[in-house]
Amino acid sequence: MRKRLILPFALLLPALAQAQAASLQERAIVAAENVSDKAVEWRHDIHQHPELGNQERRTAALVAAHLKALGMEVQTDVGTTGVVALLIGGKPGPVIALRADMDALPVKEATALPYASQVKQLYQGQEFDVMHACGHDAHVAILMATAEALAAIREDLPGSVKFIFQPAEEGPSDYVYDGERHFGAKQLVEAGVLENPKVAAVFGLHVSSALPTGLIAYRSGPTMASAGDLHITVKGKQTHGAQPWDGVDPILASAQIVTALQSVVSRQTNIMQAPAVVSIGTINGGTRHNIIPDEVTMSGTVRTFSDEVQQAVNQRITTTAENVAAASGATAEVTIVQNYATTVNDPALTAQMLPTLQRASWKVVETPLVTGSEDFSFYAREVPGMFFFLGVTPIDKMGSAAPNHAPAFSIDDQALVTGIKAMTTLTTDYLEQAESAAK
Repeated sequence: MRKRLILPFALLLPALAQAQAASLQERAIVAAENVSDKAVEWRHDIHQHPELGNQERRTAALVAAHLKALGMEVQTDVGTTGVVALLIGGKPGPVIALRADMDALPVKEATALPYASQVKQLYQGQEFDVMHACGHDAHVAILMATAEALAAIREDLPGSVKFIFQPAEEGPSDYVYDGERHFGAKQLVEAGVLENPKVAAVFGLHVSSALPTGLIAYRSGPTMASAGDLHITVKGKQTHGAQPWDGVDPILASAQIVTALQSVVSRQTNIMQAPAVVSIGTINGGTRHNIIPDEVTMSGTVRTFSDEVQQAVNQRITTTAENVAAASGATAEVTIVQNYATTVNDPALTAQMLPTLQRASWKVVETPLVTGSEDFSFYAREVPGMFFFLGVTPIDKMGSAAPNHAPAFSIDDQALVTGIKAMTTLTTDYLEQAESAAK
């Protein structure tokens, strides 16, 4: 017969105390893991019901109901359809913000998933198929789950968390070029989401099919490019195509402008400071093969990684277009609408929080500059910000996965838990470090 070993209660106390003394970060990770299955369900639901910029009413209602159920102070219809909630921690401390974007894209889905979108909505006055082709459904689900994980440990949070669910990161769906384009982040910054209470730092993420599931990529300093919409109208004088000397040919002038604009980056910009891109995407003019028209319009995009380079490139585009047109006897009117600022990760904040990302993911790497753009940049202009990328493609599909914005874009749900862990532990680590610094 085996004898049971009975330990005195006094000897059990240290073990019990150790179990009860799990760190806030450890508890945050457990809470994140516990809510990951819900995040998958939320993502599938949001994916099946996508909504374009400033039309995210169903998504906003889902988010608001969840946050209210967690006992938070919730504001709705911020900007247009934005939702902002405040989780007040049990201890005094700073306020940080976590951001997710809610809008989808005018793309017809080609994934054959059981929860694939069949939705159509108006985009610029016409009905289009709509799809979460950029992964904002994952962003919303991750932040909803993060909110629940942090609410579970709110009594021990040394500070507060502001959750920002933002509309129209891709731009408003009713946008028609009129000299201004108002993106969601600008709406919310102007509505005061970083104030009352004032935010000390802001964090955000973006899923990427170019990275394997669960990998996190980051960069300190300039990370994603600014983006400007370029519009050029070239005016000439209409005439018969058989007698071009009786008019001024805006088509020829436009062709010369397109060619000359390539020298703005290759010959006129010091790319040792930061890269730049100038691309023309549309050109329209004329109604008949034998008529030289009065006017040609073209549009394109301008990408840079610093305010100084951006201003210099914009000026050189204008000067080049105007002078080339003048050489042909035509005129060129140039407008550049600056949609996104450069997304800049605060170097000190990035260095401070990098160890947290490394604990949240199986691998963390530094990303090269990204010429895509993000309106998270407008938050990071106001307060220190950190924006990172989360891989969502199984390793065996790397190299063949559809890119973001493509009809076949797809997300590996296994990546969501890494995103939840990252956002949750960034919060607890930042607040605990602030608490320690204040002592």
